[in-house]
Amino acid sequence: MNKRFARLNQITSTKGKPGRYPVSPATWWRWVSAGYAPTPVKLGPNTTAWEVDALDAFDQRVSEGA
Repeated sequence: MNKRFARLNQITSTKGKPGRYPVSPATWWRWVSAGYAPTPVKLGPNTTAWEVDALDAFDQRVSEGA
């Protein structure tokens, strides 16, 4: 089974372009640095992404109030 990935512009929201979460890229990176959001994976030297399964688990954890 192939893993699915989401890039930062798909995860975060910017003016006029909603993403998966209603937070800015800066807030998302703060969450990652704090250990709140999932850790990204490097797909290449200039490509950072998050596994969709990790984002789904993050959604579940947040919805449970953890």
